Amino acid sequence: MEKRNAQSISARENRMLTMHLMICKWCKMYNEKLKVLDKIFKKTFSEKETEINDSEIQDFKNKMFDKLNF
Repeated sequence: MEKRNAQSISARENRMLTMHLMICKWCKMYNEKLKVLDKIFKKTFSEKETEINDSEIQDFKNKMFDKLNF
C-alpha cells in the first residue's frame, strides 16, 4: 500500500494487493486510514499554498506510523 501511494506499481502487484485487501480486514482498515491521512495532508498543504512533493508527504506519514507503532 505504501509503495502504491509513493509510486506506481505493476499491474500484477496491483492485482495482488487488491485481492489481499479483499481478504485481510486488518490491511483493509489500514488502507482506509492511509486514504484519510492522504486527504488530510493534501488538503492541509494545498490550503497553505506550500509546495510539498509526494515523497515529503510519504516521509511524514512514515514518521507518524513509526511513532504510532504501526
